[in-house]
Amino acid sequence: MAIRDTLLPEFDQEMANTRKMLERVPDGRFDYQPHRKSWHVNHLAGHIAELPGWVTHTMQVEVLAMEPGQFSPFQPTTRTELLERFDKNVADAHAALATATDEQLFTIWTMKWAGKTVMTMPRQQVLRSVILNHLIHHRAQLSVYLRLMDVAVPGMYGPSADEPQFWADDQAA
Repeated sequence: MAIRDTLLPEFDQEMANTRKMLERVPDGRFDYQPHRKSWHVNHLAGHIAELPGWVTHTMQVEVLAMEPGQFSPFQPTTRTELLERFDKNVADAHAALATATDEQLFTIWTMKWAGKTVMTMPRQQVLRSVILNHLIHHRAQLSVYLRLMDVAVPGMYGPSADEPQFWADDQAA
């Protein structure tokens, strides 16, 4: 079995879960910041929407050389803008993964910051840990933001405490 055939179902499941979370970000609350050290919602949600695009870029280059001030993060102002960017990045990433060969996925990938090597690892490891796990981490942060804004949090791997099925199952036990 090709590595992509193990990556794609996991990718698709996590993107579907992530979209459910992004769909809950309320318009008019993109400036919300739960703590002075935390990002605003537009920065966090924008980062989450951009992360699937990293898959496409990772598959296109073997070295990512970044310089300070070179990157300007996506900071959406509406849920529609957020979901459009996310959906495009997911579609592009899915297409890149669907055609990836094992040879490409075993190719060593390097990230440099200001000329210094930050990490070097096989692409498949970049996809799982640096991109997918990174996205899941930030998605969990967004769930806390939603809870603090009193927005119902969707379930990811089963129902959440905000979903009626959760309570029905709890009372039946």
